[in-house]
Amino acid sequence: MKREPLRESLINLILPLTLILGLVALLSLNTEQVAGEPQVISPLEEWLRVIVGYLAAGAEIAAAIVIGGAVVRGITLYLRLFFARSSLHFDSTEGIRLQLGRVLALGLEFTVASDILRTAVAPSRQDILSLGEIVLLRTLLNYFLEREIQQGEQRRIPQQQSDRSEMNRRIG
Repeated sequence: MKREPLRESLINLILPLTLILGLVALLSLNTEQVAGEPQVISPLEEWLRVIVGYLAAGAEIAAAIVIGGAVVRGITLYLRLFFARSSLHFDSTEGIRLQLGRVLALGLEFTVASDILRTAVAPSRQDILSLGEIVLLRTLLNYFLEREIQQGEQRRIPQQQSDRSEMNRRIG
């Protein structure tokens, strides 16, 4: 039983540290483009770049819509809560914050998909390194966001149980 928390705490320490070190390593690489012969681009490759560009733009628009909708929804819920002057103000704002965090994680996934699409057609070394940097950074952000969401949900569970027992005591 003791090994699971120890193992989990080591993973929670090693994973972000590895991601941060990987990001620093990628940023420190010499990514200067080597001057050489100009690349020959076939007509098919040009069409693929156009199509993939539209798909990537669609993924970015989807991320903006998802995140923007969640922000508007969160503000609306918060204003309703604020003017209702509920006794469960903290628990409700925590719920709004957790919902927004989940949607931000989804939005990050859309932006990562967009970046992957943009480098899908004949990427150069520079494109691949840039993609690695962006994906590592967004993965790191997503990791800490997911961790914060889990901790927030774990804090809410005892609060919800005590609220239920208080309601049952009042009713019973």
